[in-house]
This record gives sequence, structure tokens and C-alpha cells, in this order.
Amino acid sequence: MKQGFEDIKAKVKECGRKTVAVSVAQDSAVLEAVQEAKKQGIADAILVGDEAKIREIAASIGMNLDGYEIINEPDVIQASLKAVKLAHEGRADMYMKGLIDTKNFLKSVLDKEVGLRTGGVLSHVAVFEIPSIDRLLFLTDVAFMTYPALEDKVHIINNTVPVCRACGVEMPKVAPLAAVEVVNPKMPVTVEAAELTKMCEEGQITGCIVDGPLSLDLAIDPEAAKHKGATDRKIQGDADVLLFPDIHAGNQVYKAMVHMIPGMKNGCILTGTKVPVILTSRSDTFETKVNSIALAAVVAQEMKKAQ
Repeated sequence: MKQGFEDIKAKVKECGRKTVAVSVAQDSAVLEAVQEAKKQGIADAILVGDEAKIREIAASIGMNLDGYEIINEPDVIQASLKAVKLAHEGRADMYMKGLIDTKNFLKSVLDKEVGLRTGGVLSHVAVFEIPSIDRLLFLTDVAFMTYPALEDKVHIINNTVPVCRACGVEMPKVAPLAAVEVVNPKMPVTVEAAELTKMCEEGQITGCIVDGPLSLDLAIDPEAAKHKGATDRKIQGDADVLLFPDIHAGNQVYKAMVHMIPGMKNGCILTGTKVPVILTSRSDTFETKVNSIALAAVVAQEMKKAQ
């Protein structure tokens, strides 16, 4: 049965409405997404920022603020710290970026006193529902980690597996991608992909199946795998997770999918943190922002189960 974001939203209703703390909430696009998430029963919100501006924007978009907690803090940096502290202390289940630049938002995430550090590596996961593919695709890392080394890729996999599990994929198939599907010593990416596969086979990476190196077509297209005679591979066009060698490859594929695939849906979160972090960009659609809140909600529930 095809999986999609409606299934993720259904899981939210099973685990109960969550709460999102919004950093510098005086942003119309974010408020619209928060309003829709509340309407759909995904999450309540605590809005931290300039209260006068929040109320002005809410009035302009027809948003009723009854039932929302608003914490007035006109200073952007202080607002981000007060918002992240809500998640740090357990008053919020997830943390969302509002009208604040990414650099300062991430500073609040990494703040030593009130931030969301766990001691591990942070990484980004984008989840896609694509009409022509019968499952969700998890892309990582396409936005945060620039040039992950072998050890970083292990952390990325470990960060992504719980996201897959939260979305109903119990044993995700992880494809470390390269330009080719064979090991070539002159292409370090292929060597690292083979090493990740070996680490999984030896039990150093758990909760998933790793098979690499794989070219993108072998990872997602069963017909390509068949034509290339890849019938001995653990992944034959049925990968759940696409693990990219660097941010350039990942970001270009991500943007190509967003802008060139009709009918696709997606959502994104930052992982490796104490709670899921919703780090959407201003160019992301309204639907993507709502989907990201829903994704963060099910991941928050999965993290609570693991505690």
C-alpha cells in the first residue's frame, strides 16, 4: 500500500496533538502553517516574538489567536532563546524557525544552556511522497552537513533510522549513493559506501539495511536494477533512504524533485537534537511547512518511546 503524508498525519492523531514552539513568530507564512496544523489536530503552538506584530499579521490573514500562548519578546535573539528553552524544558515537543535568519536560529539550537544539543551530530532529513513511487523517500543530508566523512555518515544514518520508523518504515533500506555501483579506489565515495555496508553487516550500524555504493537509478528504479543485472544486491530499486555523498549532490537532487516533479509532497526536519527541529526556508510552500510540522510530531512521539 502506498504511503504518504496523510498516513503520517493519521499517526499524529494516534499519538496525540503535540506542541510546537515557534521562534520569532511574526511571519505570515509560518503563522498560516501553524494555524493549519492546529486546525488539522497536528499541533498546538506557543508563539514567541513581537506580540504586537504577531497580532497584526494574524489579523491580516484572518487567524484567531484565541487558544494560542503568546510570549512577548521583541528582541529576535532573545525570542529565539526563550522559544528553544520551551523545548529544552519539555514544554514543547518540537522547535520551529520563524522570522529569524538560519545562522541565529541554529545558534539557539546549539546554545549550551537552553539549546537542544545531545552530544551527537546534527543532520537534515527530507521526506518525499512522489506519485510514481509506492513508498516515502528519505533524503539525507541535503541541507545541513556539507562534506560528511565516513564517521559523519554513520551518524546521519543513525539520525535517519528513527525518522523512518516514526513514519512506519520499520527496517529502512539505506542506499549510500555514488555515480557508479562498484567500488573504485579512485572514487573515495564508493569506498566509503562499501565500508558503511560492511559496518552494517557486522552490526556496527543497526536498525536498517545498508547497500552501497549504488547509483541513483539502481536505488529507486526496480527496472533499472533488473536491466543492470543487480539481482544479487540487497537493494534492487527499493531503497527507502538516499544517503548523499555531499551537500551539493543532495541539494541539487532535492531541488530538482521539488521543482520538477508534479504532484510531489515533502517535509523536512533537523535531527540529532533533543526534539525535532523544523527548519523550513522562506521558499518552501505552505503545504511543505504543514507537512514538516506533522513529520516533526511523529518523530517527537518516536523519540519519547525510545526514552
